[in-house]
Amino acid sequence: MSTGSDTPLRFPPPSTKRCSGYLQWEKQMNCSKENPSSSIFNKLYATQMNRLRGENGLFHDRYQVERVLGKGSFGITFLAKDISQPEHPLCVIKQLCPTVNNPEALKKARQRFDLEATILRQLGKHPQIPGLLNYFESQGEFYIVQEYIRGRTLAIEVWRNGPKSEAAVKQFLREVLPVLRYIHKHRVIHRDIKPLNLIHSQDNSRWTLIDFGGVKEQIEPIYSIGENAPSTHFIGTAGFAAPEQMLKRPVYASDIYGLGVTCVYLLTGKQPSELDCDRTTGELCWQSSVQVSDYFAQVLNKMLKVSLEERYQVAEEVLIDLDNEPGFKSLSPCMSVQPPPPIEDNFSEVYLPPHVRTAKAIREWKARFESTSEELLV
Repeated sequence: MSTGSDTPLRFPPPSTKRCSGYLQWEKQMNCSKENPSSSIFNKLYATQMNRLRGENGLFHDRYQVERVLGKGSFGITFLAKDISQPEHPLCVIKQLCPTVNNPEALKKARQRFDLEATILRQLGKHPQIPGLLNYFESQGEFYIVQEYIRGRTLAIEVWRNGPKSEAAVKQFLREVLPVLRYIHKHRVIHRDIKPLNLIHSQDNSRWTLIDFGGVKEQIEPIYSIGENAPSTHFIGTAGFAAPEQMLKRPVYASDIYGLGVTCVYLLTGKQPSELDCDRTTGELCWQSSVQVSDYFAQVLNKMLKVSLEERYQVAEEVLIDLDNEPGFKSLSPCMSVQPPPPIEDNFSEVYLPPHVRTAKAIREWKARFESTSEELLV
């Protein structure tokens, strides 16, 4: 993740020292280093995979299911090849299982699914969010097909290379905060910001946010119609979820809290459960585990406030404080390597593949660079 002058801290190679939280997870799952989920999931869901493949080996007459990527509360995620397209590109198929028998409930689920697919299609126009390629219903179950993002998750990155420097974490925030601003602009709360849901894309060298829980959130209320309706349902990950989210009352600031915990993980290499909490406020005690500037510590602590009133409310507020750090503006023209150009919130209505996005971003950056150079010469 670190580029240019953002030099990461030096740690022994993963074979001799790994971040304890991720190592414990890997040991429990009994998984491989390169593909930590495929082995166990493929064994557990072999029957489900065979059912999807069908007699001709294809699902929905076009998708060749390769393996299982993961399992959540509402379904399974598969890696597949779309053989109907040239070169058979990889894609991700998410199976959502409402498991309802009530016809009225299924009708409402179908309406909500169509609405949520429309939202995901809009969000997928952002180059740091997987594009929605297809969605359909089959045998009472709902499926969405999204772009496959090639790259490493943030969890794998920290596991392999160790915690990151303050400069690297700041750059990470400047890349991810605009993504939060974009999804919040479309009235979507991600609800599950964590290292496993951020992938450093090999195609555009940016952090990509994956696994949106919006569809699950829209389909979940149909359970209230059934006889065995669950009394509670929580979407998120303990430790990374904000207090109000644990109470099923997430707001935009809940995503900021999750991003703040992710930054602490980046700096320390420790899971939230490995850190102490202030017994008075309930806030994470992380500063004793790493050295950062006082100003940046204030920014992170504000992202991590248990009290909603004291926490940042929108992503733009965090970006403003990062750019207002003493000395940042005066030093930025002297930096030999500038941060990647910002991505605007307005995107074309036409989906662009990763290589086209990258080329477009390079052209825009070059134009801005040349314009800035001319102004300096004047």
